[in-house]
Amino acid sequence: MKSNSTMKKIKNNNQKLSLLGSISLGTGVMIGAGIFVLMGQIAELVGDLFPIAFIAGALVVGFSSYSYVKFSNTYPSSGGVAKFLTKAYGPGTLAGSYSLLMYVSMVVAESLVAGTFGAYTLRLFPKEYAGYASVLGVFLIVLAYIINISGNKIIEATATLTAIIKVIGIALLAISGLVISGLPTITGNFITTNSQTLPEGFGFIAALALAILAYKGFTTITNQGGDIKKPHKNVGRSIIISIVVCTIIYVILALSVSGALTIEEIIIAKDYALAAAAKPVFGEWGSILTIFLAIIATVSGVIASVYSASRMLGMLGNMKQVPNLNRIKKLKNPSLIFTVSLAILLTILFDLTRIASIGAIFYLIMDIAIHWGLFIHLKKEVKFNPIIPIIAILMDVIILGAFIYMKYLNDPFVLIVSAIGIVLIFLSQYIFMKSHTDEDGNMHMGMDMDEHKMMK
Repeated sequence: MKSNSTMKKIKNNNQKLSLLGSISLGTGVMIGAGIFVLMGQIAELVGDLFPIAFIAGALVVGFSSYSYVKFSNTYPSSGGVAKFLTKAYGPGTLAGSYSLLMYVSMVVAESLVAGTFGAYTLRLFPKEYAGYASVLGVFLIVLAYIINISGNKIIEATATLTAIIKVIGIALLAISGLVISGLPTITGNFITTNSQTLPEGFGFIAALALAILAYKGFTTITNQGGDIKKPHKNVGRSIIISIVVCTIIYVILALSVSGALTIEEIIIAKDYALAAAAKPVFGEWGSILTIFLAIIATVSGVIASVYSASRMLGMLGNMKQVPNLNRIKKLKNPSLIFTVSLAILLTILFDLTRIASIGAIFYLIMDIAIHWGLFIHLKKEVKFNPIIPIIAILMDVIILGAFIYMKYLNDPFVLIVSAIGIVLIFLSQYIFMKSHTDEDGNMHMGMDMDEHKMMK
């Protein structure tokens, strides 16, 4: 007979995700609601070149993913990005600040998805209700809170079904739309009002900051490290395959939209571009079906995003990277309450374009920190080709610089909000780290993330 420890090991292994399961989960996260709104925003910057922008964005993310793959192969952990940053910079202000940037970018993504839900849902109502998108977005975030507070079983029950519906639905929408409308003409000579003050080609580089957001979900695959079979190999494979699958779907979808609408029409309907593109191709019912597909994608996206972001904040609290909100006994899951409150605030204060812009800035800074940490601090611990992280850093710096300059010319308020947010994150981290640093300069941190299994 097999020993209890052997049986337990077999049982635990059977409960882990296979490579296919991990790819399905990763692809479901990546092909989320963001694509419903980012399509129009990117077209506003680059005109009819926006399908090419998704290909270029995939190439940038391909180089970027290399560092995450190498980190995951060496340190497969449910700690994900926070674990990587701690390994690279050590426990302290830098690792905590960059982890918080990742957390805030996740909350920004929640707000973007919630706002997208509002923009698409309002297409089912008369035009006089056009100003209520943020109200609907707040309603969805509150709904996500109720579902998350109800327990993991409800989350798991809805996640798989909605992931299948939205991935298959978007793929069918993209392919059938392209077949009916035909290949669009891409001339690259359309210049939007917002980019007239920019040098030629500058708007395209800046637009890649938004294109990258469409692939940002691949970072969540790193958080599955402890739950995947053969994680040293399969986490990296999941990331690569998911990016390839998403690139194919995004490009076909972009070509389909470009074939159905003129660039001017896409820009006018930038917050609900896919629904607008479906109408001339499939008729009124096609537009309505696209809206319902967007609703399913946004609802599932916010539920999953609220879950992961609140877990990350709770984990950082247990590691003493941030104040441990879970010690507040009077509240049930205070990390979840804080996450939802921040998402609601962002949804009320900013429109979709500004939310996406702030998210892109925060994410790119954190991404640079990941590559730099690998290149500078982990040469002995991780086997990697140093040229690739350097290329990823250069790409990120160029894209971030172009995006910041474009916002400086067209919407400096985004830069002011982003700068205030970054300063507050680093300052609060510095002050908090001082609170548990002894006279010898040693920081007394929490348990290692590999030993830490929270919020199950």
